[in-house]
Amino acid sequence: MSQGSNTSDLLKQLIETSRKAGKEILKYYDGEIKVFEKEDESPLTKADLASHYAIIDDLKKMTPDTPIISEESGIPEYEERKNWEKFWIVDPLDGTKEFIKKNGEFTVNIALIEGGEPVLGIVYIPAKDVFYFAEKGKGSFKQENEKEPVRIYSEPADKNKPLVLIQSRSHGSDKLDDYLEKEGIEVKDRVRAGSSLKFCLVAEGVADFYPRLNPTMEWDVAAGDCVFRNSAREGQHKSGLTYNKESLKNNGFVIGF
Repeated sequence: MSQGSNTSDLLKQLIETSRKAGKEILKYYDGEIKVFEKEDESPLTKADLASHYAIIDDLKKMTPDTPIISEESGIPEYEERKNWEKFWIVDPLDGTKEFIKKNGEFTVNIALIEGGEPVLGIVYIPAKDVFYFAEKGKGSFKQENEKEPVRIYSEPADKNKPLVLIQSRSHGSDKLDDYLEKEGIEVKDRVRAGSSLKFCLVAEGVADFYPRLNPTMEWDVAAGDCVFRNSAREGQHKSGLTYNKESLKNNGFVIGF
């Protein structure tokens, strides 16, 4: 697979790792999907675990000294990780509910956190063979199938104009209309998407902003956040998301402004 000359060797390896994980997921996609329930009552499938093991094995070979946090592995105690300079954070199958519904809107998310921010991120959509990836200082890209990667850009949303909002397919929010009214935001259209695709669609200008007012975990957002941050024409977009918090939980966020 060809990548642009602006892509680092590490990112090229990650793209191949993501594709490998995607193939593992798709092995379970066409047949009957058996769903288990985790302790927090969220769904888990064999595809989540197959993707997890494929990614973890590759990351350990690529960067043996860099810690890894995956949704499907235990979270190290904060005392152990609070001084980490960098670490991988992985959601092997983001959008398990979308996977179960077989609507194609599930992703593989891998991000490298350094100095408290995502400096490298990849979001892969196995069902469509589409990649979004970004590296700090090098921009954000979209690659469809075997085509050359295309640089993607987004502009900060202007609250004084009617805007396109993107929201989740699976997580409604009673808070959303209250937020829009409070902020005086006029919505001209609403786009719905699953998983971390929402970040990517803001990053490529399909939607203007993405409010997520319910909790998420850091592995849900890190890769997509990296793609969004680096979709600025110069420098980086602002993001209120932070990483390696004591609980790894985000209470809510809005990106795009």
